[in-house]
Amino acid sequence: MTDRLTIAFAQLNQRVGDLAGNAQAMLEWRAKAQGADLVVFPELQLTGYPPEDLVLKREFVRRTMEQSERLVDSTAGGGPAILFGSIHHEDGLDYNAVLLAEEGKLVARRLKHELPNYGTFDEKRVFAHGPLPDPVEWRGVKLGVPICEDIWQEAVLAHLAKAGAEILLVPNGSPYELYKDDLRQRMVIQRVIETGLPLAYLNRVGGQDELVFDGSSFIVNDDGEIPVQMPDWQEALWLTEWERNANGWHCATTRHHKLSPFPEDIYMAMVVGLRDYVTRNDFPGVILGLSGGIDSALSAAVAVDALGADKVWGVMMPSKYTSDESLEDAAENARMLRCRHDVIPIVPGVQALDEMLGDPQGLTAENIQSRLRMVTLMALSNTHRQMLLTTGNKSEMSVGYATLYGDMAGGYSVLKDAYKTTVFALSRWRNGNKPVGLLGPDGPVMPQRIIDKPPSAELRPGQKDEDSLPPYDVLDRVLEALVEKELSVAEAAEATGADPALVADIERKLLRAEYKRRQAPPGVKIGTRNFGRDRRYPITNAFHTGN
Repeated sequence: MTDRLTIAFAQLNQRVGDLAGNAQAMLEWRAKAQGADLVVFPELQLTGYPPEDLVLKREFVRRTMEQSERLVDSTAGGGPAILFGSIHHEDGLDYNAVLLAEEGKLVARRLKHELPNYGTFDEKRVFAHGPLPDPVEWRGVKLGVPICEDIWQEAVLAHLAKAGAEILLVPNGSPYELYKDDLRQRMVIQRVIETGLPLAYLNRVGGQDELVFDGSSFIVNDDGEIPVQMPDWQEALWLTEWERNANGWHCATTRHHKLSPFPEDIYMAMVVGLRDYVTRNDFPGVILGLSGGIDSALSAAVAVDALGADKVWGVMMPSKYTSDESLEDAAENARMLRCRHDVIPIVPGVQALDEMLGDPQGLTAENIQSRLRMVTLMALSNTHRQMLLTTGNKSEMSVGYATLYGDMAGGYSVLKDAYKTTVFALSRWRNGNKPVGLLGPDGPVMPQRIIDKPPSAELRPGQKDEDSLPPYDVLDRVLEALVEKELSVAEAAEATGADPALVADIERKLLRAEYKRRQAPPGVKIGTRNFGRDRRYPITNAFHTGN
């Protein structure tokens, strides 16, 4: 029986479906863990998370289990044991599993018991429930190895504690969400208090489609204190020392990394999500409309910080309504970011369509301009292979203040889950701050005038967003009540102090725009209820709480 252990926690990125690549990365990180007794990897690190319906493909599961055997075999030559997430297939069922391997042998396998099926998660669609997991006997220590959701419910940890577990090692695939760091830590501390056992919470980092994982792994000792806090937004391998005393096991290592505060955490989520989406889908860079407005300026800043200025191309496409101020701001914006900047007027195209369609007016004429810009950008994208980045925000998308097949068209939307007030906050913050490791300039990234001037689509003379929408500080409060909190019109009006008639109008716009959002590109999830993965409303829907 041992009284000391060195446990390494590998907080890693992943690539869904890259089974051989993920396995090789784990082997390389294991090789770096010199002196460790055990290296722990995140949930489903071998497959990437979430694998979604790939699990329904038999060949995918078969190859996953082949790579699991490869990882088990790799421990035969000595070195630390490994605890890693994979898929296990048995009796026609697929399980979310963790495997413990040492000296070329499978020491233990445990299956996830609690399968999340809410919000962004739909694991019941592809996995079967495992039994309540018993502790793993390893080197004279009883390890409890619950998987992610297993610790959010009381039953699994209560079972492990009753069965004699001494240390809880928890591999996770927990996506970023605003304020989730605090939520995780409060929940884990509560579980530690309930069981009296120390708990290590290991999470992954990196982007996967609309999800982004922030890492932020940590350890809580049996006294409720946090001796170890790993970094957010970056891969890391930390070795920790564990000791057994009269009261049981505890982590003797003390090491803390300061986590990103608000709004830096949101900005980093955008950067990491865009970086991994673009690079893993093999795009050489991105192209976007650089209008001289705040949405495109912030989108461009995120892109430069994520990919580098040489991989970002801003195109200003003025119409006859574009102001000289916008032309100047777009050019200065590109200069500050040091990215490519071109000006391609859409006036000739508008004139051609006016002749074709008999001089269209009103909203039709406005949408033609937006769609011509999309055609221009997509032509450049097709020619040069850069992915088209859309620049709309959540406030606009909520109420349909966007043009289908126009400014909504593209491959990815950085601001998809960011309300307009968040866009302003992020822009002000980034002009005065730059986190370590980002690829953009050290100083301001956009002219102050872009932040200060009233937002406008500039599709008609003197147009301002607030001609069609309430002030954004009012609109966003109401939308948060209707979307994030799912309040009724009456409840939202009471909670925000807004006029009930205004709230009812916003709800009508919100529900009516569902068909547009279904055709919008993916974008990184930030809040608790993003459009697409979290909030899934019917397009054809007769229910309104304002009726």
